[in-house]
Amino acid sequence: MNTSDTPYRIVIGLEVHVQLLTESKLFCGCSTKFGAPPNTQTCPVCIGMPGVLPVMNRKALELAVKTGLALNCEIARFSKWDRKNYYYPDLPKGYQISQYDLPICRGGYLEIPTENGEETRRIGIIRVHLEEDAGKSMHDEKAGRADSRIDLNRAGTPLLEIVTKPDLRSPTEAKTFLTELKLLLNYLEVSDCNMQEGSLRVDANINLHIPTGDGKYVATPIVEVKNMNSFRAVERALTYEAQRQYEAFLETGHKLGDVPKQTRGWDEDAQITRPQRSKEESSDYRYFPEPDLVPVTITEEELERIRATLGELPAEIRRRLQATYRITAYDSDVIVNQGRAFVDYYCCLAEGCGDGKMAANWAQQDVLRTLNERQWTIAQFPVSADNLAELLRKVRAGELDTAKARMVFAEMVERRCSAADAIQRLGIVQVDEGELRRLCEELIATNPRVVAEVKAGKDKAIGSLVGQAKKRNPNVNPARVKEICLELIQGQS
Repeated sequence: MNTSDTPYRIVIGLEVHVQLLTESKLFCGCSTKFGAPPNTQTCPVCIGMPGVLPVMNRKALELAVKTGLALNCEIARFSKWDRKNYYYPDLPKGYQISQYDLPICRGGYLEIPTENGEETRRIGIIRVHLEEDAGKSMHDEKAGRADSRIDLNRAGTPLLEIVTKPDLRSPTEAKTFLTELKLLLNYLEVSDCNMQEGSLRVDANINLHIPTGDGKYVATPIVEVKNMNSFRAVERALTYEAQRQYEAFLETGHKLGDVPKQTRGWDEDAQITRPQRSKEESSDYRYFPEPDLVPVTITEEELERIRATLGELPAEIRRRLQATYRITAYDSDVIVNQGRAFVDYYCCLAEGCGDGKMAANWAQQDVLRTLNERQWTIAQFPVSADNLAELLRKVRAGELDTAKARMVFAEMVERRCSAADAIQRLGIVQVDEGELRRLCEELIATNPRVVAEVKAGKDKAIGSLVGQAKKRNPNVNPARVKEICLELIQGQS
């Protein structure tokens, strides 16, 4: 969506809920493994039986701090838990343990690439806090039973809520932010961010700033959009909602504060948002300190220990790849988006073949295509970076043209062998330079018409000589044949 063509400015803030990669829930020992039969991963604590006491999962706390550090947040040395009271069928306790006024992380930012890929824009983070998840309601109206069932396996699962400032200015920018955030969380090994399994869920707050003609703006009522199950759905929903809000403003004139904040759900089939309810304010939740949990304190030593586990983050890796291997921002982005193991593979390949750009091309085209076709991870890929580098060195040395190199690559994948073994299996023999030159001399002598066309400036005519050379000897390097033939023709008087 090109926001420069619209008569308004879009203002978006995101609330991202991320399920943490812990083996057990936030306040009990129940498993968080996805896919178990309904209501089999519960206990008296996570289903809220009277008299039970929660115990904090320290791993979840460490993952929250790790995320906060990576998002440049200020980490609270002292924070506490709060009860957030509301009543849903899938919330058995009638309240959720969350954090209200003393979250574990405050402030911070995430830099995202702009559309040109050469610059970044800083999106502010208001807070990052821990809370437990609710259960899952499953509605069966479409099946004709018109009833609902409850699965409490998810109740008590540790969530990290990341709340941005309203700094995003387009649906596309919101999608870019989410893509970058997901990549960061994957690198940190904080979450698998699988939206299909509910490991990452997004709510978006959106309104418009409409110019009044005197240099000022009027803000429309804020709407929270829910039920978006992919980043593309987020982009589509916000694009629709922006236009809907503008049309509603023209019709009603409602400004921010005139009506209560509304929650709307995205209908993927109809490609529209539908009203759900008026949005609760913090006072509606009647927050108060959780009496069954002690406050959380973090020492400087603990903070430094967690900081040491961050590793090199995606933005830093992109800069390093561009500077070290002289590749474009686009190439580095594609490579980094495949994950840390793929980056390591590329770096080994680039070092081994001595050409960062060639390595980037093969990694993105041939390696990635094969991984996608075979549904492999880079760890399962049978061609090591060293073996592929051996092949690329032969291409650089002129021993193989690109077409033959791809035949060798395919053989290496199928046979799980080295480049040298694949070349031998395929019967590819390097043609002696002297033999190649004699062949080119014969072709020039027997093709005067082609020679005349080349001399007349029709360089494409040389393709005929290259084609004849390949028929005479399939092992010739077409690029080298072209070079020698042009040299010989240009040397004629």
